[in-house]
Amino acid sequence: MTTTTEYQVTGMSCGHCETAIRTEISEIPGVTDIDVSAATGRLAVTTDKPVDETAVLAAVDEAGYAAVRS
Repeated sequence: MTTTTEYQVTGMSCGHCETAIRTEISEIPGVTDIDVSAATGRLAVTTDKPVDETAVLAAVDEAGYAAVRS
């Protein structure tokens, strides 16, 4: 079952920011797609199995940004 969860990310301002977040989240097992936009601050993470929300938030934090589930 595929699930998409959306987050609001603060602190992004450019394509490099998007890449940093995409790189960190892509390391989470089960993630199949990542849609991130610095312009809107939106992050959508699609998974093919349950993924712990704290893992996603930690990955965003590791990239240097803050996120909350929207």
